[in-house]
Amino acid sequence: MLRIRKVADGTTAPNRAAIEAAQRIMREQFPAMPDYDIAKLPDQLANPLKHKFVSRLFVAENARDQTLGVALLLHAPDIGFSYLEIISTAAGRTGRGIGATLYERVRDEARALGTQLYFESLPDDLALSPDPAIRANNAARLKFYERYGARPIINTAYEVPVKSGTTDPPYLLLDPLGSNDLPSRDHVRKVVRAILERKYGLPQTYVQMVVDSITDDPIRLREPRYTKRKVPQKAEVRAASEPRIALVLNDDHTIHHVQERGYVEAPVRIRSIMAELTASGLFERVPTKRFSDRHIRAVHDGRLVDYIRKACLTAGPKKSIYPYVFPTRNPARAPKDETVLAGYYCIDTFTPLNLNAYLAARSAVDCALTAAEKVLEGADLAYALVRPPGHHAETRTFGGFCYFNNGAIAANLLSRYGRVAILDIDYHHGNGQQEIFYIRSDVLTVSIHGHPSFAYPYFSGFRDETGIGPGAGYNLNIPLPEHITPDQHRAAVVEGLRRVRRFAPAFLVVCAGFDTARGDPTGTWPNRARDFEQLGHLIGEQGYSTLVVQEGGYRVRTLGTNVRNFFAGLVTGHSAARQVAPALARSLAEKASHRNGLEWRSAVMADDVGRVRSLVASTGFFNAAEVDVAADLVTERLSKGIRSGYHFILAERGSGLVAYACYGPIEGTQGSFDLFWIAVAPEEQRKGLGPQVFSRTETAMRKAGAKRIYVDTSSSDRYAPTRGFYQRMGFAEEARLPDFYAPGDSKIIYMKELAAEAERRPHG
Repeated sequence: MLRIRKVADGTTAPNRAAIEAAQRIMREQFPAMPDYDIAKLPDQLANPLKHKFVSRLFVAENARDQTLGVALLLHAPDIGFSYLEIISTAAGRTGRGIGATLYERVRDEARALGTQLYFESLPDDLALSPDPAIRANNAARLKFYERYGARPIINTAYEVPVKSGTTDPPYLLLDPLGSNDLPSRDHVRKVVRAILERKYGLPQTYVQMVVDSITDDPIRLREPRYTKRKVPQKAEVRAASEPRIALVLNDDHTIHHVQERGYVEAPVRIRSIMAELTASGLFERVPTKRFSDRHIRAVHDGRLVDYIRKACLTAGPKKSIYPYVFPTRNPARAPKDETVLAGYYCIDTFTPLNLNAYLAARSAVDCALTAAEKVLEGADLAYALVRPPGHHAETRTFGGFCYFNNGAIAANLLSRYGRVAILDIDYHHGNGQQEIFYIRSDVLTVSIHGHPSFAYPYFSGFRDETGIGPGAGYNLNIPLPEHITPDQHRAAVVEGLRRVRRFAPAFLVVCAGFDTARGDPTGTWPNRARDFEQLGHLIGEQGYSTLVVQEGGYRVRTLGTNVRNFFAGLVTGHSAARQVAPALARSLAEKASHRNGLEWRSAVMADDVGRVRSLVASTGFFNAAEVDVAADLVTERLSKGIRSGYHFILAERGSGLVAYACYGPIEGTQGSFDLFWIAVAPEEQRKGLGPQVFSRTETAMRKAGAKRIYVDTSSSDRYAPTRGFYQRMGFAEEARLPDFYAPGDSKIIYMKELAAEAERRPHG
């Protein structure tokens, strides 16, 4: 098996291995290449602003992830061209079709970017390449490229060597990618200037000489030397605004048909979607591949997987096993009876087990993994159209029509090759992804859903569930009221995407539920077709390599139309993002945001232990023991989550923590809360940040049911500014404990009474 994979960054072990293998190939195959140009490859991928190109690394791999070939494509979005810097197979791999497959993948990428493809190749002219052996090799490469329509640009001084007497100076080739329209003189002048300045850093006198030599308008290509006719293109030429979506359909879903009253998860859902998608022209069908069970067991407990398979085989295709008893989940004392055991693993009473359910669910996993693999290979957008859905299936439980968590299994595969963000936009909370990745920091989970006070699954999806341990801060829930407007829904999606941008994933997995539609039997929200188009555009314009996995959506009359409009928006948004180069655009936006604005969050992350310690110490108000206590409270929250009783509000400017507060309910009281800490970095003090932190903290406490807030401080002169701050925030002295800290240094306890909501509203 040969796979062409786009390597997003060096954050994972397989990616680092691929980058190192690519560098090894470059050293072997291009011995004259300066080592600096090879060593900078990881930085090229990570830092497009520094190198003034967005770099895309493609590696050809076998089934064992061994790198057999490499191609490095540079994209200059400000000028609008792509440049193939490197393409090569590993030593001993020439002549096996690897180079051709890599080149075809690079051409597809350049075409999708809306560009033509430029690159260099050594000359086949005797005057430029006097050595017959070298010239023969050069001719072989030019013959290869000519088969695709790529030929040297003529009537320029590009081949004039920088140093007189140098042999084999390169031609500049252009692959028009099947287009008959050659670029203008002015455009090619900009391209040549960018290559010579950004890539090579050559003297301005030489650069200007080459640029001025380009006079043909439009430019001209050399007449073919090695081919008599133009070879037909592998794929049709498409505008950059029309990327195709890899569509993987779970064909086996039809066998899973529970014909019972009220069971809305029916085959007609997929038929209604396909009826709309087939005629849209946006999709390219991809056959489903079969994957090993190890991908499922990497996400789900093996006992759950074995039970579902065994129980479904036992039930057969005609009957179903439904949970009817829900025994205490004691791993050491699981029930023996298969029917009783159903309630041991299932979270509800409406997810039946039968042979067809298992076969359809297993096929859905293959479908999601096939789509994920297409994303790994460089597809910008892929859609796993599956049923049954998956986002309610947890590590050890199934339910909510879900057996295996298709999105989580796909995300886990992708996470081997880069960070993954999961955005769940189903009406119901994505409890499965949350639980599966709750202690991991390489997969961010974001869910926008109906509040669990009224929406399934009822027991999860609250705001304060933010992750634990290494995963602290990497789960975001945005629960919404039962009745909202489409604008409110979009605002929540924008908030979720803002968190995704801060995470900067290599891949985005969208668990797409369309049960947020007007009239859906399982939801209460009012989205129509145009609203789904706007949602798709919001997500697409982020520019991520995106896998969409089908979840809910049960109003069959409008389901297909809503799905089609969502993908139409996704495509247009993604196309717009590609034109401005998302990596560059995001870097610029983040730099501007870091310079000018504050970022607020309540989720605590692992590195906040050290950051809070540094911030508290920098104020100069606290001794070493107190600094340790501040850091310990963060550690407690990381290890125990909301059970710790400690909650945080944090303010960042750029990558620095500039202010924070820690608060929590006082155990054994009704409505009494402690403000444990509030601190502002010295450089941010006296700028109004302290009141902002307190205002947000007070609002959070009020929402949590606070009626009174307590805070204490020292009576010493040193703490006079602190006491003044509390008084300005509405606190009054409630008690004084003499000589508490030291003789003459009392503890002053302040209290602020919070007015009831009804009292705070204006009357009349």
